[in-house]
Amino acid sequence: MKKMLFLVYCVFTFSTLSAQQRYELTDGWRCANIKEVQVGGSQISTLGYSLNNWMPATVPGTVLTTLLNNKKVPDPFYGMNNLQIKDVYDTGNAYYTYWFVKSFTQTAVGDEQIWLKLRGVNYKCEVFLNGKKVNATTHEGMHLRQQYNITKLLAANGENRLAILVYPPDFPGAPNGGQGGDGTIAKGLTTAYTAGWDWIQPVRDRNTGIWDKVFIEKTKGINLENPHVVTLVPGIRLPEGIQQPAMIRTSCEIENPLNRTVSGFIQYTLDGKVIKTAVVLKSGEKKTVKLPDFELKNPKLWWPSGYGKQPLYKISFSFVDAAGKTADQENVQFGVREISTRWNEQTRSRENLVNGQKIFIKGGNWIISDAMLRFSNERYDAEVRFHRDMNLNLIRIWGGAIIERPEFYEACDKYGMLVFQDFWFSGDCNGKWQDPLKKDDQWTRRQYPDDHGLVLTAAADQIKMIRNHASLAFWCGGNEITPPDDILLPLKERILPELDGTRYFFDYSNTNDMSYNSIGGNGDGPYNIQDPKTFWSYKTYPYNSEVGSVGVGDYASLERFIPKQNMIAPQNGQEPDSVWAYHKYIPYDHHIDPYGKAKDARDFAMKAQLVNYDQYRALMEGFSAHMWDWYTGTIIWKTQNPWTSMRGQMYDYYLDVNACLYGTRKGAEPLHIMMNPLDSMLTVVNNGFATQRNIMVQASIYDLDGKLQDQVQAFAEIAPSTVQRMFPIQTQLKKMKNKDGAFVLLKLLNPQQQVLSENFYWLPGSDGKYTGLRQMKSAELKVTATKTTKGEIEVRLKNDATNTLAFFNRVALVNTTTGERILPAFYSDNYLSVLPGEEKMIVVGATEQGSTSLSVEVYGWNVKRQLFPIKK
Repeated sequence: MKKMLFLVYCVFTFSTLSAQQRYELTDGWRCANIKEVQVGGSQISTLGYSLNNWMPATVPGTVLTTLLNNKKVPDPFYGMNNLQIKDVYDTGNAYYTYWFVKSFTQTAVGDEQIWLKLRGVNYKCEVFLNGKKVNATTHEGMHLRQQYNITKLLAANGENRLAILVYPPDFPGAPNGGQGGDGTIAKGLTTAYTAGWDWIQPVRDRNTGIWDKVFIEKTKGINLENPHVVTLVPGIRLPEGIQQPAMIRTSCEIENPLNRTVSGFIQYTLDGKVIKTAVVLKSGEKKTVKLPDFELKNPKLWWPSGYGKQPLYKISFSFVDAAGKTADQENVQFGVREISTRWNEQTRSRENLVNGQKIFIKGGNWIISDAMLRFSNERYDAEVRFHRDMNLNLIRIWGGAIIERPEFYEACDKYGMLVFQDFWFSGDCNGKWQDPLKKDDQWTRRQYPDDHGLVLTAAADQIKMIRNHASLAFWCGGNEITPPDDILLPLKERILPELDGTRYFFDYSNTNDMSYNSIGGNGDGPYNIQDPKTFWSYKTYPYNSEVGSVGVGDYASLERFIPKQNMIAPQNGQEPDSVWAYHKYIPYDHHIDPYGKAKDARDFAMKAQLVNYDQYRALMEGFSAHMWDWYTGTIIWKTQNPWTSMRGQMYDYYLDVNACLYGTRKGAEPLHIMMNPLDSMLTVVNNGFATQRNIMVQASIYDLDGKLQDQVQAFAEIAPSTVQRMFPIQTQLKKMKNKDGAFVLLKLLNPQQQVLSENFYWLPGSDGKYTGLRQMKSAELKVTATKTTKGEIEVRLKNDATNTLAFFNRVALVNTTTGERILPAFYSDNYLSVLPGEEKMIVVGATEQGSTSLSVEVYGWNVKRQLFPIKK
């Protein structure tokens, strides 16, 4: 069994501000099942109660994570292990009901106030501290923060014990193979995917636990909360040059827990100016205070990836009392940008603008980082970076999971990814369709969750948690269905306007307000492999919220979760191996066969990468080719997996990339040259804001040995945000009369003859098969790898002029001793071909290299697998 890689956890986080102390409670937690404990929280939360036989607990984390870390259950991500773990639906909730206990040292002096903050508990909990009950009523709801003033409950000597009893969801649902199981998990406010979906098996504890961070915070009396920053950027802007002013509009909640009236100022400093407003707060009073608007001169504007840079501003809201002392402080990071939408009459879909400029949406659907909620800043950063590296500019957070953690949005701010955020509803669980696997009828499911007031409370809380992020662009009522009206309307008409007011709200993910459905059907999809020509020829939904298909990784990826005895290549028309089926394999059917029937699992995985690359490059090219005519954007279903599933992923659960990522990266280039597979028309798309002048469009045609047969080129001028048809090369292709196939290399060159865009196609023979590829001679690449001063690795692939073409080469960074890949690793390109006499260079970066001895692995379609040392 391979251990899971790159799940990095912070052991202890501590930050001290001038008037505020905040730290996270992580290490030292203990836990026990409720059946093993004969006393209540009042006794457990006293230091005299022994925890000697209690199990070390993972916090933040779920019960299942703790059991896995203590080797009480096998890894549910490997093979069929998940079937060996008991499911809460069968055991009853007590089986996964656990006490979590943590001791900590904290005192309060004078006006100091101590706050306990829990950012996420699933599903219900009781909280005790030093023998006293903290929460007057049982907390309910996974998507809801908790905050308690525990000052009066602290031990006089500062030695405190916290005890939290956590219950699973009231309705865990039967994991009967349906989308969300029997659907009843949606009766509560929790993660619906944990009952199983078509891309994941059931999560046995349904994510029960203290799944998000626990903080202790100290203030000097006054407590500031939920600061809000709105940026208004009027007019149509460009990324470069002097900017006209932007307006900064701010507010902050303030609470006075002291037994006297307090007066002072709420203030922050920006661009060397202090912005403040006077506040008088009675004892026990809590209110929202608006500060004066501030005009920011020559602002540094935040742009989506591919359109500009992502500068961020940092400010601190402080409460300064009448004596000039700072009582509390809250830090905020934000980007200056304005996001708006308008209706495109040509496409009949929503068109999105940032800073007045229209942005063609190239997005990916996101479920959650890890099905067992093992989050880390490093993993978030890597996953969002992968999306940036694919030349995408938007991530949609699907409604069957969570509103993501603030650290996720910080990564999106950093990498320029717009975020389309669903609330917690799904057509599958919430009654859109008839479904024999669902327990309740559609009318009943339509009213899930049971507690509508709880949904609205949680929505308001989570909006406040993430609203300051520049990346957050749109709100959405739910996945493929709206919430019930008494949730939808207050959310749309009252809560969002009051708490945010700057982002467009879509009633549901494929609403006609987003993308008018003139075709019929559900308004999104399809989800299977398509003939690449289809993406160019068939006009689908004008802003498709979900379209995509496969994602099987290469052989090294499969080895991480498929036992050796199950490494059996799927064959067209045959049932796959049971482990492949359990991990949600989507058949590649006849799409592998043109390359030759898979001889074994390794051969299958290699050929699957050719299908992956071609599929996603064609998807992005087909949509881009019809930009502003047929489409205003598209969102791939889906780009990542929180479990070891084989479908809809550009990198696997362990953060190892596959060819889907590089096919998408190529097809989604901001300035891109491509060939229409219907008529061989060369087409250039320019997503930028500047005209590209004196650009050479070049098409070179090669035979299967890599010998140049023909070349066509012409100068072009491509206007901003347009698609330009250039010329076909059908005549040149016909001249070859090569029944076994050909290669086509396209380039865009600037006046200095530097390559602005390059695109390499492999074409089948006249019978639609890749017979020529099967008959290619072996090629030997000369590979050198050198570590740069930036800590990156430059890999140069050189093909001798006397060789044949070296086709479809995979580069990997590996541990020299074990041969295992360093994950995650980031490649400037991959799955690339090298012509005779040509040299290609790839830049490789990895955040976790350490002292490990590293090598570069290279293998390809007709290039044998080899390891190469890295020079310093």
